[in-house]
Amino acid sequence: MKLFREARTLKGKALCSLRRAVTAFNGFDEDGRVTCILLHMQHASEMLLKAILVQKRVKVFDPGKQTSLGFAKCVNLAMQHAGLTAEEAGLLRAVDAFRDAEQHWLIVVPEDVLYLHARGLVTIFDDLLRRTLGDTLASHLPARVLPISTQPPIGFDLLVDREYSQIRELLQPGRRQRDEARGRIRTLLAMESHVAEDVDVSEADIDRVEKAIRGGKAWSAVFPRLGSLDTQISGSGAAVVVRFTKKEGEGAPVRFIAADDPAEAAAVREVDLQRRFHLPAKRLAALLKLTPPRSFALRQHLGIDKDKDCMHVFAFGSSKHPRFSDTALNRMREALAAAKAGANATSVPGASSVKAA
Repeated sequence: MKLFREARTLKGKALCSLRRAVTAFNGFDEDGRVTCILLHMQHASEMLLKAILVQKRVKVFDPGKQTSLGFAKCVNLAMQHAGLTAEEAGLLRAVDAFRDAEQHWLIVVPEDVLYLHARGLVTIFDDLLRRTLGDTLASHLPARVLPISTQPPIGFDLLVDREYSQIRELLQPGRRQRDEARGRIRTLLAMESHVAEDVDVSEADIDRVEKAIRGGKAWSAVFPRLGSLDTQISGSGAAVVVRFTKKEGEGAPVRFIAADDPAEAAAVREVDLQRRFHLPAKRLAALLKLTPPRSFALRQHLGIDKDKDCMHVFAFGSSKHPRFSDTALNRMREALAAAKAGANATSVPGASSVKAA
């Protein structure tokens, strides 16, 4: 595939950072190893996403600030325009969360967790190159240099259970290893990025989890989101393929509370709701190229307003302001695309306006 100049440059930077991450992973020097791996994995991911978006003629600069978009926005745009799946986006967000914690404070990433995410990123990197840029990772990196571990990969539930038990041991009286325990808690919280957007690991979250672990709660109650996550591992040696997947219909329900809520809770995640639900109804309609009445009709047809993942009502005094998430935007776009292609064209409100456009 012939690439635009900027896309070709960004893809080259992504490959360079991936090589650096792989070299650090397989290297013998432990000093700064995890830091180097996480920083270069995140940079490789962001450069690849931007290469794909540029190739698809999607704007990657904020029109107001005139600066390039951040990682989270690139992930959302790739889901909208480049076919990035929810599972792929989740792994990329987890890598970004690891990198944030490593760069700005303290995190302890166990070797098996690091290996699963490194191999998972390699798998996604190759998939995205094939699907969007007409290239393969094998053209740039031989299989023998990909991340290799002497420890066989284990199932995700077993990994979390083992890590949770380790944290409980570190928090025992007299151990004096609380800093390491909290670093490991930060890793488990960051892994919630696999199944949730906008995960910001705060000290309030870590305090809450530490309290729950000391109280003897099971990990399934403390980390309910992780209960819905699984891994599919195939191959062996240098040819291992790792994919993170979601278990259908499993996992404990999650209750959201504010950081300063005095109520006891386990690992309830604090989320910036205004960042997640950022689209007013008019803006949503404009992005879909629909009039507000047609957009409203489509929302009613799809049940958007009743879906807590799609809409949230913010109350400021007596005023109420409904806002919509990117999930709502994606669902409505998919419905309109299906209608435009002729599938269910007569039953989806708003389809006629898309055809007219």
